[in-house]
Amino acid sequence: MIGLYWALSYLMGNFMTAYFVGKVYGVNLQAERSKNLGARNAGNVIGKAAFVWTFLGDALKGVLVVWLGYLWQLEEWVMIGGAAWVIAGHLFPIWLKFNGGKGVATFIGVGIALSPSLFLWMIIGTMLSLVFTRSLTLSMVGGFIFYIGAIIQAGKLEPYGLLIIAIMCMLIKHMSNIQESLKRRK
Repeated sequence: MIGLYWALSYLMGNFMTAYFVGKVYGVNLQAERSKNLGARNAGNVIGKAAFVWTFLGDALKGVLVVWLGYLWQLEEWVMIGGAAWVIAGHLFPIWLKFNGGKGVATFIGVGIALSPSLFLWMIIGTMLSLVFTRSLTLSMVGGFIFYIGAIIQAGKLEPYGLLIIAIMCMLIKHMSNIQESLKRRK
């Protein structure tokens, strides 16, 4: 059952909302601006409505994976693994030659669905970091630091291990944005 759930989670992550939103608007987002299939690029290229639809679609797939885990009464660590796999599917969709989005909206969906109290620390860390950095990209890094710190503080490092690996993959996908934001601060 675990393998089936994780495989299904990865495949659900492969649903790239931005790809289909782009099709509706007649735009290939993989050829525009950042070439990323995510809400931010959809919003920058197409507009606010495209951002909202992409964000909601990507977050929803994260929520659905966790909801299925609850429905099937899976253990916490299995659901957290599913959360990591849906993010991996978004980052590395097989049908797009492993070139997907950056995973933030999907992470928000799984983070809220898994543990709103832990996710609150992500929000607090992001907001505090935003005050000091004035950069959404850098404040996201601060949010992840707070989130992982909250996981450690709650004594949940072991069950959340795969999700932390997924977060590291997200940060690697964001590396060019992080470097650009750091250059602007100098």
